[in-house]
Amino acid sequence: MSGKETFGMVLRRLRRRSRLTMEELAEASGVSVRAIGDMERGRSRVPQRRTVAALAEGLGLADAERESLLVAARAGRPTHAAAVAPPRTVGDFTGREREVAWLREAAARADIGAGAAVSVLSGPPGCGKTTLALKAVADLAGEFPDGCFVVDLHGVADPVDPGEALVRLLKALGVSDRQLAQEDAPGHAGLLRALLAERRCLVVLDNARDESQVRPLLPAGGRSLVLITSRRPLTGLEDVDRLALSEMTQVEAVELLRRVLGAERADAEAGAVARVAELCGRLPLALRVAANWLAVRSGWSVDHLVRRLADEERRLGALAAGDVRVEAAFELSYQQLTPHAARMLRLLSLVPGPDMTAAYGAALTSTGVFEAEDVMEELVEAGLLQAALTGRYQLHDLLRLFARARLRDEEPGEREAADGRLRAWLLDTAVVAGRWYKPGFGAPPSSWQGLVPLDTTEQARDWLEGETFSWLAALRGAARLGEHTRVVETAEALSYFAAFWGPWTEVYRLSSEAAAALGDPRLQAVHLNYHAWALGNIEGRYREAIERADEALECARRAQDASQQAQALVYAAWPHKQLGELQERLEKCRSAVELFEAAGDQEGWLQGMSAYRGALRDVGRAEEALALHGPLTAYLDAPDCPLPGPYVETARARLMSGLGRDCAALGRWREAADHFRSVLLQAEQLGVTVIVAQTLLDLGGALTELGEREEARACYQQLLALGEAADGDDLEAAQKLLDSLPAE
Repeated sequence: MSGKETFGMVLRRLRRRSRLTMEELAEASGVSVRAIGDMERGRSRVPQRRTVAALAEGLGLADAERESLLVAARAGRPTHAAAVAPPRTVGDFTGREREVAWLREAAARADIGAGAAVSVLSGPPGCGKTTLALKAVADLAGEFPDGCFVVDLHGVADPVDPGEALVRLLKALGVSDRQLAQEDAPGHAGLLRALLAERRCLVVLDNARDESQVRPLLPAGGRSLVLITSRRPLTGLEDVDRLALSEMTQVEAVELLRRVLGAERADAEAGAVARVAELCGRLPLALRVAANWLAVRSGWSVDHLVRRLADEERRLGALAAGDVRVEAAFELSYQQLTPHAARMLRLLSLVPGPDMTAAYGAALTSTGVFEAEDVMEELVEAGLLQAALTGRYQLHDLLRLFARARLRDEEPGEREAADGRLRAWLLDTAVVAGRWYKPGFGAPPSSWQGLVPLDTTEQARDWLEGETFSWLAALRGAARLGEHTRVVETAEALSYFAAFWGPWTEVYRLSSEAAAALGDPRLQAVHLNYHAWALGNIEGRYREAIERADEALECARRAQDASQQAQALVYAAWPHKQLGELQERLEKCRSAVELFEAAGDQEGWLQGMSAYRGALRDVGRAEEALALHGPLTAYLDAPDCPLPGPYVETARARLMSGLGRDCAALGRWREAADHFRSVLLQAEQLGVTVIVAQTLLDLGGALTELGEREEARACYQQLLALGEAADGDDLEAAQKLLDSLPAE
């Protein structure tokens, strides 16, 4: 082998001699095609020893040739010493006030021996760990009279041997070469511990690879403080304080851009600057790259960079300035992953929601939850996935784009299959969870084996609400791909759960479109009715709701389905009321009751009668409305009531609310207030926010009539405190009524 050959040249020569394509070598070694191509062309760093060993194994090299490949790799790596550098200042340091205060407190505790002498700053690539550590050194230098020292351990690219770092640090502390020569490695570690114990020093061990690299460099006590920065949390270290970093806040990110760009230029395009901060994922490295890019191109607008970054396929490539590339920072950590962890990272990029559980990893990889959790924890250890105390994981937006690009390049046929696995799991789980609330279903069948526990209605509700973003995205994907039956089945399973909060207007728009594509008029009537309900009851789009209900009525007539005809009339009734069309409402409710009775639909009859009762009250026939309360209550109390438990309790609350309104319409305000208090208690226990909000309005009105204005005021304030969880119309009404109350 010629001494002039680079590692890439040697690798290409050996691959060709073995008559292997890049794809074949990739399959044999587990190293990606892209990585092999980059190495052969000299476009990437020389790989780590384990990558070289994998390539040698894939090439089937004998011992001598294997050693030659390793020698070529070592020769291609830049040499460096574990120099102890003087601290450098960070002139445009921005934000991180909480973290800086935490480090200041750590220094104070170390001074009096009340805290750990070691603090680990961990976080994903580019989150500003080193910058924060250097800021701490600059701020705290006066508190460490025996010196501040920074050692770059090069832990990600080419880790420094801990023995070498130990010697360099001892020299910086004044230990002579002669004294060093008298001790072996354990003796050097003991000497460092003794020096740090008797002095007040601040040592930054920057960019540590793992626990074994830093253990010999740590003090056993004393007043010195050692700060370790690492992409890994170094969980194997004991008796240390830990500070996990992530992205900056939006305010901090914008301020960092302003400092680099200059306030005048940044403020002139404040909206675009804010958008750049968002597109950079508020990651400090990405923000600095973007700001430097703009600073060099002073004639370009900030909005121009926004347009470049808006393209997800090109965003990472655009975040490069000179030799600093955000993508390269991610690549260094990615190359250290095991094959299982690297694949998990690639697949997790497909999760549509802002966070995930281990069940997502299991669904994507077709493994068990515990197996997936183990691999995801490896990603946490590598600083590529963030874990929360809630048991959920987060993948930074830029890391998501990086991982998705690797999936495209390394497993070009896998994205569609993995998307399908995730979509199927999300929608299958949504169906099982939603059916807890449907008559005739309840608990999952014994044959069902899911990745999440759905043994109670509470667990079902928690999953549906907690994973709304993801299962809704899966439903959109199914609709886009023409999986009409799956869309309709999922929406139908959720129809009773729709009494609770959810994105029902979109869900039932998608399902009504899917039903139309299937060409079944009855199915179309069902889902058009659901859509009409959502438009009217959730979004207040009353005229559209009536139009959709009319479409449902026509489909139901074509299908000769009396129950769905009645449903269409009921779902039009509420919008008619809101539009002041009270007679139309009354007539449609009366017709709906007759159709439900003709069809023998008891559940529909309850719904129709409740609507008819309200319609009677609103046209001034409150006594007739009040007379209906008994039959309706008897229906719910009957042993053979076909409704599921959670729905029955919600229906009871609504009936009691109707009783309060009947009494209010008759001027029996004390009775009305008592009924509303009872409803409020039930609704709060059930967690049905819409009933809570409506009842607070009703109770406030009754209390105002009774002259109990302070309690009425409290009702309106309680409703306003619900914020976005309540309907906008209810919030507006509460504010107006609150403002109308005279000051006490």
